[in-house]
Amino acid sequence: MTATPAPTPDSASATNRPKRVLLAAPRGYCAGVDRAVIAVEKALEQYGAPIYVRHEIVHNKYVVQTLERKGAIFVDQATEVPPGNIVMFSAHGVAPTVHEEARQGRLATIDATCPLVTKVHKEAVRFAKEDFDILLIGHEGHEEVIGTSGEAPDHIQLVDGPEDVAKIEVRDPSRVVWLSQTTLSVDETMETVDALKEKFPQLISPPSDDICYATQNRQTAIKELAGQAELVIVVGSKNSSNSIRMVEVAKQAGVPAAYLVDFASEIDEAWLEGVTSVGLSSGASVPDVLVQEVLEWLAERGYADVEIVKTADESLTFSLPKELRDKNLRAVAERLGAEEPAEK
Repeated sequence: MTATPAPTPDSASATNRPKRVLLAAPRGYCAGVDRAVIAVEKALEQYGAPIYVRHEIVHNKYVVQTLERKGAIFVDQATEVPPGNIVMFSAHGVAPTVHEEARQGRLATIDATCPLVTKVHKEAVRFAKEDFDILLIGHEGHEEVIGTSGEAPDHIQLVDGPEDVAKIEVRDPSRVVWLSQTTLSVDETMETVDALKEKFPQLISPPSDDICYATQNRQTAIKELAGQAELVIVVGSKNSSNSIRMVEVAKQAGVPAAYLVDFASEIDEAWLEGVTSVGLSSGASVPDVLVQEVLEWLAERGYADVEIVKTADESLTFSLPKELRDKNLRAVAERLGAEEPAEK
C-alpha cells in the first residue's frame, strides 16, 4: 500500500489560512480633495443651484455624479457658463487666463484650488520674476500642469519623466529651478530630479514644504500591502493619475495581481480564485463609502477578517475657500450678469 504524502507546511498553511482583507491606512481623500468637495457642497447649500464647476472638481466618477445630483453643473470652460452665475475652479488649479475669462464672462468665482497647488503657482511666478528657467516635472495634459504652466509660460518647460531630460535646454545652467506636479509621488519626482541634476549640477530645489506627501503615503501603504497580499484592489477612477499609479506600484512591488475599480460591482470573482489575502486601498479622490462597499462585497465572499495596515498618520486639513465667507455671492453674480460686458 502506497502512503499518501503528507502535505508540505506551505500547502497546509495555504489551505488553512483564513481569508482576510489588508486595508491600507492612509487611503482615500487627501486634504485638498476633501476641501474641494466640501466647497461645492457648501456653495450649493449657501447659494443654491446651479453652481457651475470648471472641469471635474476631482477625478472621481462617483463624486462628480453625486454633486451633479445636488445641482452642480460641470463644464469644460468658464466661457460655457451664462453671465451672472457662480463658477468654481477645481482642486487642480487654473491658469491666470481662466480667471480673466471668468471676469470677461461676468461671473462670480470660487477658487477651490488645493493650497499646495497654489503654493507651486506662487513659486512659478516668483522664479519667473527672477528670470529663472523653470523645469516643471509632471504629466503632459494634466490639468494641474496646464494651470501651473499658465503662470509663467515663457519660463516653464515640462519634463515628463527622466527620459525627457536629454532634450531640455536652458539659457543659463546656474539659474535653473525645478517644480513638480503635486500628485506625483516623491519617489517619482526625485528620479527625474536626479537625472536633471546630472545635466544641470546647479539645479535649485523648491522649498521642501511645497511637497505633497499624500500621494507618497498612499504608495508606501500599497507597497506594504503588496508584500503581504496575493491580490491588490485599488478603488479609483480611470482618469485619476494617482489611482492608476497605485496599481502600477503594487505590481512593481511584486503582488501577483492588482486591479483598479470604480465600484465593488466591477470586481471579477475570478480574481479571488486561490486568494486568501486581499490588499485594499483607494486613490486620493475617493470617498470612503466606496471602500466600505468593497469591504461588504468581499465579506459576502468570506473575506470578513479586516486587518489595518498603517504606514503613516495624516492630520493635515485646509480651510475652505475665502469666497464662501461672502453670504451675498449669488447677488454679486447676478449684479455682474446685469452689467455691460467687460472690455477686453
